[in-house]
Amino acid sequence: MQPLEVMAQEFQAYKNGGGTRISKTLLAAGAVLVLVIFALSGQSPSSGSANTFQPGPPIAALAPPGECAFGEEWSPAPLVDRKKVSDDAVLLRFGLADGRSLGLSTCACLLAQGAGVVRPYTPVSTNALSGAFELLVKVYPEGALSKHLATIPIGSSVNFKHIPKNVKIQYPFPATRIGMIAGGSGVTPFVQALHAILGTPEDKTEVTLLASHRTRADALAVEAFDAWAAASKGRLRAITTLTREPANSAWAGRRGRLDARTLKAFLPPPVPDVLIFVCGPPAMYESLCGPRDDPELTGVLRDLGYSKDQVIKF
Repeated sequence: MQPLEVMAQEFQAYKNGGGTRISKTLLAAGAVLVLVIFALSGQSPSSGSANTFQPGPPIAALAPPGECAFGEEWSPAPLVDRKKVSDDAVLLRFGLADGRSLGLSTCACLLAQGAGVVRPYTPVSTNALSGAFELLVKVYPEGALSKHLATIPIGSSVNFKHIPKNVKIQYPFPATRIGMIAGGSGVTPFVQALHAILGTPEDKTEVTLLASHRTRADALAVEAFDAWAAASKGRLRAITTLTREPANSAWAGRRGRLDARTLKAFLPPPVPDVLIFVCGPPAMYESLCGPRDDPELTGVLRDLGYSKDQVIKF
């Protein structure tokens, strides 16, 4: 699950990739606001040695539902660290009392409260981390909570809770092959899922990850997924495609949106032992599988022959 203000921004970007033009003035104003956010948070978005998200090797530190450090009432957690990991994203570390682990099941998310809004976030750390957990958050000019998280002082507290609705499909996943389709910040649930799959030696599940981003500069976890794929002995194939990367850039990977042709070329076929996970902006859901909260399957994935039981909307 991703913060809804992030989803709204990525929806517009995804739509614009289809040919709608954005005012240059609005783009410039948005860029300035993001620069101000990072300046206030002590980050330097122009730094040539910007950190990337580096989760280390996959770790299967599993917990059943019901053991999360957060319950159904709001509880504060202090922000203990924040670092920039892309042009518009930060990695946030929050502390947990008494050195305990988060105890979150896979797959599941938390609710965060701040700036007058509540949004869901999927932690990218595992339960092997003691005394803390981490969130990977994109920052947008119109994202009330993401801006709040990017600018509050270190040591400030943020309220979190975890409710039954936040628990999604649970590991071990009932499939031998899984296709993961991510748009923008929709990669975060798949970081969580891949920790479990690749961190379990006896798990032989084969995974194909298709991640769509606007540009290389704002793409999340590309290095992490590439490293995991290289070390996976064929269990993970990671493909990144960029929708608005400048034509004259050094990017040598795929370009363009995730359409039927691309999905058919890379995803496992619609046979009984296959699951497809989808997480991204609203336009991606609409195009590929239908609205996230609609249990019915529509769109490209239905047209390719998958059933609604095979497609998991995060």
